[in-house]
Amino acid sequence: MATYAIGDVQGCFEPLQRLLETLRFDPAADRLWFAGDLVNRGPDSLAVLRFVHGLGERAVTVLGNHDLHLLAVADGVRKPTRKDSLNAILEAPDREPLLAWLRACPLVHREPVYPHLMVHAGIPPQWDADQAVALAQEVECTLRGPRYGEFLHHMYGNVPDTWDETLTGVERLRLITNYLTRMRFCSPDGRLDLDNKGKPEDANPGFAPWFTYAGRRSAATPVVFGHWAALEGEPGVPGVHALDTGCVWGGRLRALRLDDDRLFHCDC
Repeated sequence: MATYAIGDVQGCFEPLQRLLETLRFDPAADRLWFAGDLVNRGPDSLAVLRFVHGLGERAVTVLGNHDLHLLAVADGVRKPTRKDSLNAILEAPDREPLLAWLRACPLVHREPVYPHLMVHAGIPPQWDADQAVALAQEVECTLRGPRYGEFLHHMYGNVPDTWDETLTGVERLRLITNYLTRMRFCSPDGRLDLDNKGKPEDANPGFAPWFTYAGRRSAATPVVFGHWAALEGEPGVPGVHALDTGCVWGGRLRALRLDDDRLFHCDC
């Protein structure tokens, strides 16, 4: 029995199946953690969503920015973009149970048996692992509640950009969501730079990759994340596992075996 964490699939169903063959994945014994962005940009988001949903308790996925975007488009609070590849899901006869399942997924995941914490984008320097889990639950409860459409309507935006415990309402939820699903670069006090999607060496003055700060409060917890294909899976920091290796852009799909931190790949 083994547990594997898998990077951003983004609708690349066929590479996912090849990776699982490489892992000799046994759905009766093994488990999968998905680091978010199951859907969008790739050719077969519907098949990916159906497959992961069908694994039941053998799989868990944290929500990524593309997954949240799907929920917003499906709810009519956001129009699809030119690059989206979500129509098959939106037109599927089983769209409602699939979307309901996705809406119930967490933003942060950890289990007692492993030291790892999984998130799509990252954890700001000011939060420790317990705080990240607790704040994620605030968004999760909102998404699972009757007023989730209101949250989706106000989810988009880059302000506020710095954590303040006194934040309330949609501004608090938006910032939590941006940290967990969109962050790459931030300042030492957690101020976000959401416009820069480049490599670590491309950081703007005053900013750096979120995982590089020496005083990061979550540093004692191994963090598994996706979202940042430009890292090419090489964050260069012990205990930080970058799983987005650009499958949807013709790179590779990566898996991390949590039992021994061994990496596996398949070309895309």
